[in-house]
Amino acid sequence: MNIRQSLEQQLALAMTQAGIDQPSPMIRQSQRAAFGHYQANGVMSAAKRLQKNPRALAESVVAALPEPSEFTAEVAGPGFINITLTGSYLAHALSKQLLATKPTVEKPERIVVDYSSPNLAKEMHIGHLRSTVIGDTVVRVLEHVGHTPIRANHVGDWGAQFGSLLAYLDEAEASTESAQLSDLEAFYQVASKRFREDTAFAEKARAYVVRLQAGDPELKALWQTFINTSMDHGQRVYDQLNITLTRDHAMPESQYNDDLQPLVADLTELGLIEKSDGALCVFLDEFKGKNDQPLPAMVQKTDGGFPYLATDLAALRYRHHTLKANRILYVVGASQQLHLKQVIAVARAAAFIPDNVMTQHLPFGLVLKEDGKPFKTRDGADVKLIDVALEAVDRAKNLLAARSQDLSEQDSQRIAEVVGIGAIKYAELQKNRTTDYIFDWETMLAFEGNTAPYLLYAYTRIQSLIRKSSLTITDPPTNFDLSAPQERALALKNLQMSEALDTYLDDYQANVLCNYLYELAGLFMSFYEHCPVLSAPDAVQISRLQLAQMTANTLKTGLELLGIETVERM
Repeated sequence: MNIRQSLEQQLALAMTQAGIDQPSPMIRQSQRAAFGHYQANGVMSAAKRLQKNPRALAESVVAALPEPSEFTAEVAGPGFINITLTGSYLAHALSKQLLATKPTVEKPERIVVDYSSPNLAKEMHIGHLRSTVIGDTVVRVLEHVGHTPIRANHVGDWGAQFGSLLAYLDEAEASTESAQLSDLEAFYQVASKRFREDTAFAEKARAYVVRLQAGDPELKALWQTFINTSMDHGQRVYDQLNITLTRDHAMPESQYNDDLQPLVADLTELGLIEKSDGALCVFLDEFKGKNDQPLPAMVQKTDGGFPYLATDLAALRYRHHTLKANRILYVVGASQQLHLKQVIAVARAAAFIPDNVMTQHLPFGLVLKEDGKPFKTRDGADVKLIDVALEAVDRAKNLLAARSQDLSEQDSQRIAEVVGIGAIKYAELQKNRTTDYIFDWETMLAFEGNTAPYLLYAYTRIQSLIRKSSLTITDPPTNFDLSAPQERALALKNLQMSEALDTYLDDYQANVLCNYLYELAGLFMSFYEHCPVLSAPDAVQISRLQLAQMTANTLKTGLELLGIETVERM
């Protein structure tokens, strides 16, 4: 139980004793020190509901609280309650946290997280950054708090683009035995152009998709060759970006091929299928198109092929029935909102998933250039993700060379990798997930402000401080000395890590965690400036070293949850 939860319990009991039924204390962290550490705002709404004077009611609640040992409470304004934690309580809570294991949720769940999911046969590009980085943070945090996340990399290996590519390779008699992904991507670009401009070729491509989905052995062997090449490339990108996905987490579209015809049969038996211009569709009242016309959810095309919606339906059913998921999270772009709503609605109408299995779309915006336009190369091509990662490392290495001359080549390269990759990921996660953001090298690699380099610098500064001390931190001290306000502020912020995680898990907005870590680092810098450590008496020095070490541990844990590694020196 974290501090906020403890206060919620105590205030709820006091509100009940003050005559408030169904108490809701509404505890939140104070934004200004003058208002204490926390504020309880729930009395205001209760007073309105009960038609009582809010300040008088708040006074009754404060009077019903137990004798102050953990905190003091004061009524402010029309009926707010300001709560200030005592130094002794903070010291005790710190000692308790040092001995505690990591947090565990009361009811662990199996949670499928669908993320990254690039289309194969071409290189991953900057557009894949958001889903990959956001989704990896989701699974890291879920794992940290005790859930069982199931990583689902729903790679696109079965769509119409493969019909175009297979048709072109067949026509061109191109060898794929030693083809690199760049070769396949070049083939794909030509094939896509042919598909758009040549009606006969487009028909041939569609026929190839149907043949592939029907299990044609020759086409499947050719298809498997460039799937393997694509997957190898994707793993290189994941490794470079410190993403936890491996090939074992791939759940490709092709995995569900044998399930598609039975799925359509089940929908037909349930009476949900209607024909529309030769295609098999599901029409649900909640989806309307132009002029309030019913919007079809197509599950089989007129040529017998299956669209993405059918594959996603099969995947959803598999995730519940086979993977036994309690919850399914989709980390996909905002543009897929209608598609996902239709998939989930059809699945529920067909009882493919029960009502108690929760599904949630975690949409995100676009990555833009400094001019606000989509992030492309000068010739309009997608920027390759591996190139962005490698450039980040090079830029970080140049910055570090200007700051420190005494690093070995090996250390310099390693630190540059951590700083550069961390900068990309943090810049992504520090923004509100649902909005577009500007990709700006200068800002993300800055050593000042809310950036990964700043947090990594704060971490290495703590490690340097601990190395310089002649004292050894062994067992947790029996008593923290928190006499300075900077010590108390830093102690409290360390204790609020679990609150930040709770807030993150409400809607998976990683900027909550980023802002928490930034505030923690800033409070450490203030503590370092105002509270001498190495020159303090041994007892005080040990207390401050332990507080610094706890801060380093919290920073390290938080950065790891964001998928960012740490270094001991910089």
